[in-house]
Amino acid sequence: MSIVLYDLAGADPDVRFSPYCWRTRFALAHKGLPVETVPWRFTDRDAIAFSGQSKVPVIQHEDTVVFDSWTIAEYLEDQAPTPTLFGGPTGRAHARFVNAWADSVLVGGIARFIVRDLVDIIDPKDRDYFRSSREARFGKSLEAVQDGREDRLTAFRDLLLPIRLVLRRQHWLGGAAPSYADHIIAGTLMWPRCASRFELLQADDPIAAWLDRVLGLYGGLGREARRA
Repeated sequence: MSIVLYDLAGADPDVRFSPYCWRTRFALAHKGLPVETVPWRFTDRDAIAFSGQSKVPVIQHEDTVVFDSWTIAEYLEDQAPTPTLFGGPTGRAHARFVNAWADSVLVGGIARFIVRDLVDIIDPKDRDYFRSSREARFGKSLEAVQDGREDRLTAFRDLLLPIRLVLRRQHWLGGAAPSYADHIIAGTLMWPRCASRFELLQADDPIAAWLDRVLGLYGGLGREARRA
């Protein structure tokens, strides 16, 4: 089951920083599936036009094309049921909630701390598009979005309390072993880890200890990732 993954990259093609692509990378590694990654940039829309849309992750598996990290995870589970990402229908439903929470709360929260930093790591050809599209989304300059981030750290860390409470009682979000729920949150946290030097987590946070465990999975896939 050889797969090609189109994966968001910075000016340095080895800097891969998309939270959604990282979810897919962890899922593929969990399954032990061989994968070829293709570095992709925001303005390389022609390169994934075959998928019928303009965002990554996109995977090609033989004649099948799948996009969207959640849809990809479900596809991988259906095509290669073991080792399981979800642990059955109940686990899939649980992971769907985690995915929705991460997309609606965590991604936006992190963006306000690192969005200006991203300008410095992306390909120069992407910078005008990135700045104009994100400033339109936030309604202010990227500098203004990120301004005062040190003062907002406590509130952000409080936002993570549900994850922290779970990890105080069990080793993984998936329970006894890592599941796609772990990959969703860890993949999202790989975004600031790879794209910015601004530290969001305190060293003694149970989430930091858990993330360190995730970084060591799959031959150190996360730990060895190139950082900006």
